[in-house]
Amino acid sequence: MNGLEITLLYLLAAVLGVVVCRLLKLPPMLGYLAVGVLIGPNTLALAQNGEGVQHLGEFGVVFLMFVIGLEFNLPKLQAMRKHVFGLGLLQVVCTMGLGMLATLGLAALFPRVWAMGWQTALALSSALAMSSTAIVVKLMVERIELESEHGKRVMGTLLFQDLAVVPLLVLIPALGAASEHLMQALVLAGIKAAVIVGVLLVGGQHVMRRWLTVVARRKSEELFVLNLLLITLGLAWLTELAGLSLALGAFIAGMLISETEYKHQVETDIRPFHDVLLGLFFITIGMLLDWRLVLERWHLVLLLMVVPVVFKAVLITVLARALSASSGVALRTGLYLAQAGEFGFVLLTLAQKSNLVPAALLNPILASMVLSMLATPFIVMFSNRIVMKLVANEWLQQSLQMTSIARKSINANQHVIICGYGRCGQNLARMLERESIPYMALDLDPDRVRQAAAAGDSVVFGDCGRLQALMAAGLARASAVVVTYLDEAAALKVLGHARAHAPQVPVIVRTQDDHNLEKLQAAGATEVVPEALEGSLMLASHALALVGVPMRRVIRIVQDQRDARYNLLRGFFHGADDNSVDELEYERLATLTLPLAARAAGQTLAEFALHALAVRVVSVRRGNGKSVPVDDATVVESGDTLVLSGRAEALALAEQKLLRGS
Repeated sequence: MNGLEITLLYLLAAVLGVVVCRLLKLPPMLGYLAVGVLIGPNTLALAQNGEGVQHLGEFGVVFLMFVIGLEFNLPKLQAMRKHVFGLGLLQVVCTMGLGMLATLGLAALFPRVWAMGWQTALALSSALAMSSTAIVVKLMVERIELESEHGKRVMGTLLFQDLAVVPLLVLIPALGAASEHLMQALVLAGIKAAVIVGVLLVGGQHVMRRWLTVVARRKSEELFVLNLLLITLGLAWLTELAGLSLALGAFIAGMLISETEYKHQVETDIRPFHDVLLGLFFITIGMLLDWRLVLERWHLVLLLMVVPVVFKAVLITVLARALSASSGVALRTGLYLAQAGEFGFVLLTLAQKSNLVPAALLNPILASMVLSMLATPFIVMFSNRIVMKLVANEWLQQSLQMTSIARKSINANQHVIICGYGRCGQNLARMLERESIPYMALDLDPDRVRQAAAAGDSVVFGDCGRLQALMAAGLARASAVVVTYLDEAAALKVLGHARAHAPQVPVIVRTQDDHNLEKLQAAGATEVVPEALEGSLMLASHALALVGVPMRRVIRIVQDQRDARYNLLRGFFHGADDNSVDELEYERLATLTLPLAARAAGQTLAEFALHALAVRVVSVRRGNGKSVPVDDATVVESGDTLVLSGRAEALALAEQKLLRGS
């Protein structure tokens, strides 16, 4: 196959794999691994894992480490230090230590099957210590668990694992040196890493900020992206030239940019390269897997999958419990982190290149890692049942939590339930108190709840997404429910529970903008308050008052817009900066001037049935500059300028219809 055919094959396989995973609600990474196995030399043999493909896969790891470097910042570490340098540090150290002992013990017991030195044991145990950030974070976001007690511990541990990869990227290649030169190789690698990292971090950040500022002033998106690629790959090449890994240089590049004001723009620009090339890396990993050997040695694969998963789950549970987590929280943390991770593949591939992994064990280990990742969504799905079954006091603790909520709300009637007690929720509570309206607030941050409750606020620890918590807070007796946090999935959960069990209670939902206004209203929201549009209304009201418009009229204008569901404010004219992939799904404004010989001239707006395309006509302006009222009976003429509102695709169809006539 020539280069073009191979490229098309990889793209087709990747697309099909991701589509299937999306349909099954699985992470795309698993789709990449599956298609790699399918098209690889050991299955359909449609493609060979050639050197060129492997280099592209390595670039995927480079961009992954670059993104990890971007997310690395001291304030984040400071905020999560208890979990990062507590549970995270202990998990990596204990997993590697016990993993090495177990591996060397097996080598002593079964020297023919499991013959290996301590260098191989260290490399394998480092891969064992990693968990899948991509899979676990996605599942926790969907389940709205990032701010839960176990969610914070999981995130802290994953963050430390990401940081631990950096020294391991230096250590593992050095382990491949001959035994007589091993210590020299380790010391030399450490010195090189320290010198390069030190030089780059001491003066690199200042140089990086100055350079990116110069590039940004050119106001060229292409030039900015090209410079990002040059910086990332250039520093990766520099570290490889020094005998270290490509990924280390990319991590340093990300760190240098993370403290500049260009961080968020860089994250947006680099994401497509990162996702596509990382997908290619996982395809190359899948191509290494020989399913026939896996079937022949299925008992070994099963053993290598089950034992590490159970080992990590038990170890992390014990460590979390020792660090004062409750039994239920500790077990959930262990279950969420039990699987193999993407960095495990990176370290295993590095170990293979350094001739540290026996060829006979490579396929069983790869297969066991893939299977453990495939099992993760199911482990997480059934985690609550597992915890309730294995932890005797978990049911009691949850019952006590519900009892605590119910005890506080037992005398409350016609009260307001506030979901989320952040700044917005606390401001609402103060205004309700001023009007002597009772309220009950639920929040998942124990520190915030403790401080606010000590100050006399009516707030308890509880998850609004759980029906039991809402019922304990007196949902059936409430006068209203207010969702104050900007999380659409969580808001939809609350709306679902309220509609099913207390349809008479109005629910008010706070959102960032108007993108999901109709979706939330269809789910049962009585009122949806988009912050961006409310900010626009407040800005407009102050401006109108200051230029002399009577306050009564200002208030009426604002209220009319709220009553009309912000129709006047919805959608806006998009510029080049707004044409992202996400924005294509949202409403926008567009103008269309009918040419002098337009076939649509003389027809009414009703004849075009634009509403069928989900497009509305905001205004019609004649060729002489005068605006005319807009309704179904409005006749359009040649030279008219129409302002249309709708999604990008629908607007394109509407413009075609208007230009060629009905």
